[in-house]
Amino acid sequence: MGACEVLMEGVVFGESPRWHDGRVWFSDWGANQVIALGTDGSHEMVATVPSFPMCIDFLPDGRLLVVDSAQRRLLRRESDGSLVTHAHLAEISEKPWNDIVIDDRGNAYVNTIGFDFPGGEFAPGLVVLVTPDGHVRQVAGDLAFPNGMAILPDGGTLIVAESYANRLTAYDIGPDGDLSKRRVWAETPGDHPDGICVDAEGAIWYADVGNRHCVRVREGGEVLATVDLDRGAFACTLSRGEEPRLYVVGQNWGGPDASQPSGVVVAFPAPAPGAGKP
Repeated sequence: MGACEVLMEGVVFGESPRWHDGRVWFSDWGANQVIALGTDGSHEMVATVPSFPMCIDFLPDGRLLVVDSAQRRLLRRESDGSLVTHAHLAEISEKPWNDIVIDDRGNAYVNTIGFDFPGGEFAPGLVVLVTPDGHVRQVAGDLAFPNGMAILPDGGTLIVAESYANRLTAYDIGPDGDLSKRRVWAETPGDHPDGICVDAEGAIWYADVGNRHCVRVREGGEVLATVDLDRGAFACTLSRGEEPRLYVVGQNWGGPDASQPSGVVVAFPAPAPGAGKP
């Protein structure tokens, strides 16, 4: 896979990386910031949201959506940089809201883990669909700590990482955005998949915190590649175009109130560019 390049250090708690307009956008949950990071290491803070978790993705027109878990809502960043409410999530669940992925139609899939973490008693999580006009409805449930999500390049399949079930779970996406035909896309024995991304060859990369690596798998579970970190790997994304790279956000897991920033954003050469969503 080649050597790891460190693009940014001093991140408090990095999560939810997204490749957008030639840069890696990610959330620093610990600093309550959304950061756009250039491939040369230059970066800027583009939004501040006091929330942990705080995942992100982009609407088809390029506007940013932010999961404001603290207020149980989705925020939308307008062209002038202002943040407005896109949808309310509290009527579905008061538990922490986690990852988000948006399809080509502007439908946002958002999941909640279903229980207070860390320290709460386990309960199954669920996925909601948020339409472009802000309507919210549940489309999947009974998930064992739903984490990273991705949509395959054909737009017809949603993948959810079930961290507590050691697997990637697939659903068909219907014309109305509903999910059906739940099935196991890949077992990940010994790993607890966190953030995920899809490449142009149909494989999925998943990050694993405890085992400090990212793994590339094909449908059915065959492992194609692994990259190792010196700290927990929380999520990953792939660049598009030539000379693709896998970008990984990682840190030492010390809970949400870790005192010393240990987060980094690193890049590895990748065998295939990103595809699908996010």
